[in-house]
Amino acid sequence: MNAILKPTQTLEAQLEPMTASWLSEVARVEHSAYKHPWTMGNFSDSLHSGYMAQLLTAGTAPSASLIGYFVAMKGVDETHLLNLTVAPAYQRQGWARVMLDALAVWSRGQNAQWLWLEVRASNGHAKAVYQHCGFREVGLRKGYYPAGGTLLNPREDAIVMSLKL
Repeated sequence: MNAILKPTQTLEAQLEPMTASWLSEVARVEHSAYKHPWTMGNFSDSLHSGYMAQLLTAGTAPSASLIGYFVAMKGVDETHLLNLTVAPAYQRQGWARVMLDALAVWSRGQNAQWLWLEVRASNGHAKAVYQHCGFREVGLRKGYYPAGGTLLNPREDAIVMSLKL
């Protein structure tokens, strides 16, 4: 369903709300992108909690392709990015930046002053994308993520990053 794009191809994409009808495809992409993916229950709970959950799709229903998605939680004067994923077939094409820009615009409209996120310390590519978009490292959460590694190191640290809107 997801084709790798040739450099000369142009892809038109649109944002749309994440709905329950998309959850099986979202879970499929999540499992293809991560060693420690969110569960379908995590996404379902996010929708039921009213979190901002958007899909980036290409094409039209019912054959639209899922490029990526994000889930964010609005606070008093901040937005916390909980999950941002680009499907493996669409990675390294700038789609994460498109979704981050959309989240920033929405957050400003909600009177948020800050965007916050955590990223695995080992995820150098994601950290570079966030830094390119203006996020700064502001803290460290020791042992925040499951790592599934050795008995000596079963957890992985998270880098806390923020962006002043």
